[in-house]
Amino acid sequence: MAKICVHARITGRVQGVWFRHFTREQAEANGLTGWVRNLPDGCVEALLCGEEKAVRHVEAWLNTGPELANVADVSSDDQSFDDSLQAFEIID
Repeated sequence: MAKICVHARITGRVQGVWFRHFTREQAEANGLTGWVRNLPDGCVEALLCGEEKAVRHVEAWLNTGPELANVADVSSDDQSFDDSLQAFEIID
């Protein structure tokens, strides 16, 4: 299966609810690399890279997020696979 990256922007109540932590857990459990970070406007941004099926699984999870989150919208776009990423990181 092809490897892809998806760049996502998540809006709603997604900061201060462990969204980045749980996104990293989901990504690592699915063998993804990339990163997740909070944005100054209150949104969360993520780059998910790996096998397409696993990326799509975590991308779908972003629409719900962790229990305390209230996701309003997820906008995402596909990108070329970035093989320089070695792990999934939370960026501060």
